[in-house]
Amino acid sequence: MFTYLDAFCKEEHFAKYMPEYENLDALKAHYRRGGLGDVKVKKFLNQVMEEELAPIRARRKEWEQRIPEVYEILERGSKKAQGLAAETLAEVKRAMKINYFEDKELIAEQSEKYRNQAAE
Repeated sequence: MFTYLDAFCKEEHFAKYMPEYENLDALKAHYRRGGLGDVKVKKFLNQVMEEELAPIRARRKEWEQRIPEVYEILERGSKKAQGLAAETLAEVKRAMKINYFEDKELIAEQSEKYRNQAAE
């Protein structure tokens, strides 16, 4: 639970939601001493997280009104990712020498090898 508080909590949250504590260290100290229960700490964490998520939720609401644009953005991103993935795969195949259909030297070697075997 304190891991989340460490990640999200700022000093101003204490002034706003738990003014009886100066900062996270004071809250942790009281919790470890006893007399401060999980429910109170979790309620505080919930308030902090709600505050942090509010702008994200507001932005999402804005995008909900622009669904066609969202799909266009996703499509452009997908096409870009597919292009990068294809480039990466081609590099890997070249490095592993398994780019059979593009490797003209390999095709020539194989042709020569089997031509020689047939002549024997």
